[in-house]
Amino acid sequence: MTVATAINGLDPEKLMKVVETVKQNWEVGRTVWKASTTWKGGFKVETCSRDFTLTADEPEMLCGTNTAANPVEMVLQAYGACLSIGYAMNAAVRGIKIDDIKIDLEGEIDLPGFLGLEPPEKLHMDRLPGFKNITAKVKIKADVDEKKLRELHKHVVSTSPVGLTLSRPVKIDTALEVR
Repeated sequence: MTVATAINGLDPEKLMKVVETVKQNWEVGRTVWKASTTWKGGFKVETCSRDFTLTADEPEMLCGTNTAANPVEMVLQAYGACLSIGYAMNAAVRGIKIDDIKIDLEGEIDLPGFLGLEPPEKLHMDRLPGFKNITAKVKIKADVDEKKLRELHKHVVSTSPVGLTLSRPVKIDTALEVR
């Protein structure tokens, strides 16, 4: 990649070749992503994908040791990272130079479901564990007008794999193997 052709640290021609490859052979677009986790004691968990390892833990308020983000924080991080990658990639192929992307994310979870508790009805808490809502506030500084950024934003949000996964039911099959 030559510096002259790079936009946002990416090579637009190379990105378009990926698009063309998938267009020519749709089977190339069927991908499988993998991860594994290993319990390390207490609430510490080591999670791996390819050659990359992350640690998860819980905050002290939930009896963890606060050494790493917890899994629900990682979900927010994954969505923010997915959006950032989407902005950088889609801006590059449109010839838009991005100077800065900052995304603040927040999600509300009621703990009773996770703890197996039935909350008092007057509190209007959800008995199901998991996010009730997620908000993402995106701030972008780029070399184009607001209209072009809004078009980019609409496209990125509508094609974010993590965002779309979070917004719809996904079939999950979790099997137990006793060792």
